[in-house]
Amino acid sequence: MGRWEPDACGRLEEAAMELYRERGFDQTTVADIAARAGLTERTFFRYFADKREVLFQGSARLKELLVGSVIGAPKSTDPLEAVASAFEATAPFFEGRREYARQRQALIVGHADLQERELIKLASLASASGEALRRRGVPATAASFAAEMGVAIFKIAFEHWLADSKKRDLAHHVRESLRELRAVTTASRSRAPKRPRRVAGATRTARRRRPS
Repeated sequence: MGRWEPDACGRLEEAAMELYRERGFDQTTVADIAARAGLTERTFFRYFADKREVLFQGSARLKELLVGSVIGAPKSTDPLEAVASAFEATAPFFEGRREYARQRQALIVGHADLQERELIKLASLASASGEALRRRGVPATAASFAAEMGVAIFKIAFEHWLADSKKRDLAHHVRESLRELRAVTTASRSRAPKRPRRVAGATRTARRRRPS
């Protein structure tokens, strides 16, 4: 087939996943993927740097959606809510791709280099979220904390979404993960030891009683 065949990127992604399931990630080559998709290796490299990047081809679009949602959040929205809501808004991006996502996750879990690439992706999302918050006027440290916690919420929500037998959407799990995080932090604050209150009069009396 010619190099200008429609949806070449999608066909390469589908072919790669089929081959990874059949032969294993390590045993699959770029040539194998291109041949299965009916395309050339040259066409493959127009879309992907290597066979690993086939599994991360949506990262740029995900980051774009995330940043746009954070920046566009109402001014009254607190930083963590802004990031969590932005991840919630990415749910349509994953719609209809739950089974693909499960297969992709299984591949990542089984390969250290893919795990490393996934961590790089998540760090990039945190960095982009933090920068978007700073553009909203959030102080740098607060923006970094909120962004990192937002990514943690997304990571846990994504795992729950993959395992959800009720097939509830990702937005539901992001909202639940945010609720659980707030519950944990509230409980931690309530259990924290309280400092004894100092009474000004008692302090002055104690000072008067000190020996000269």
